Amino acid sequence: MPSPVTARPWQPLTLCLGKCIRFALLIAGPILLTGCYSGYLARAAYEEVRVLWHREPIASVIAQKNISEDTRAKLEMVLKVREFAANQLGLNVGGAYETIAPIDSGAIVHVVMAAPQDSLTPYTWWFPIVGSVPYRGYFDPADARAEAADLERDGLDTMIRPAAAFSSLGFFDDPLLTNLLKLDRVELAGVIIHELFHRTYFIPSDAMFDESAATYVGAAGAAAFFADTEGKSSPDAIAAQGVVDSDLKLSLFLLQQESRLLHIYMSGDPSDEILKRRTAAFVAIQADYAALAPQLSGLERFDLDKQPINNAVMIDYLLYFHDLNNFAVLGCINHGDARATIAQIIALAKAHPEDPFHAIWTATRNAPPAL
Repeated sequence: MPSPVTARPWQPLTLCLGKCIRFALLIAGPILLTGCYSGYLARAAYEEVRVLWHREPIASVIAQKNISEDTRAKLEMVLKVREFAANQLGLNVGGAYETIAPIDSGAIVHVVMAAPQDSLTPYTWWFPIVGSVPYRGYFDPADARAEAADLERDGLDTMIRPAAAFSSLGFFDDPLLTNLLKLDRVELAGVIIHELFHRTYFIPSDAMFDESAATYVGAAGAAAFFADTEGKSSPDAIAAQGVVDSDLKLSLFLLQQESRLLHIYMSGDPSDEILKRRTAAFVAIQADYAALAPQLSGLERFDLDKQPINNAVMIDYLLYFHDLNNFAVLGCINHGDARATIAQIIALAKAHPEDPFHAIWTATRNAPPAL
């Protein structure tokens, strides 16, 4: 039975939860559903309704006298971030993050991921509207552990991680969840912009592009926000740019580790030999990450050098940090204009939804690397 992995405490579950909630709310009322699948959708609908029911305008909370100054400052920043995202980044903000909703615990959902022991191809679940996604969320951690145990009995690597944020992809005006107020200012701004990118654009059945693009846009958007509102030399702006740079370093590191593992898995060696070689590779990956970690400013939430590693864990990282350097090169081509870069990312993805990463590589292959 796997233990929950605590890396990325704020990492969002965008597709599996957000889109299934949207579908569930459309169908759970008028249609009588039966079976486990219908129960999953009904629970998603219930949880979303519960969150939306308890929303309160952020402006009203700010006006209260009994909140801490730190909370007030973060809530005021949230309103500024959403305004900046709409006016300066061109994101579809709508009424998102104008309200706040209480969450009892740090994680709103527990995410299960799985993969074969000899492959970096994720196990996927299919849902209406969203198509195939490489994760499934559970509101009860016991349900997540039971799902992971079933998958392990089938011979798969698994992992469970908490997710503290999600996006309904524009179907609802998502509130700020109170658990996110535990984040520092730079992390909080990045999470909001990350989720607003999902609200603006997504490709069904392509979680890697959706999440990696949102990772880059969230970090770069936060850096642009603090540079614009507080000045490029402000502590927040410097910290936010440090996150962008660190994301790029981590992305390059993961690309190298992906290549290392694929060399083993595609070797044609007997299964026992592949498992032996991958165990040694995982040890080497942890050692290499331990050497890199001191250079990753603002990414202290990651613990790849300490957590147990398997293919599911590696895929989780790869989903969120794939080819970020090519996104950054687009930023350089656009002379640091975050709005133009975001628009170009979306335009290229819309023109080539079958392989948006290749489209972005093609657009950037003759430009100098960003890192």
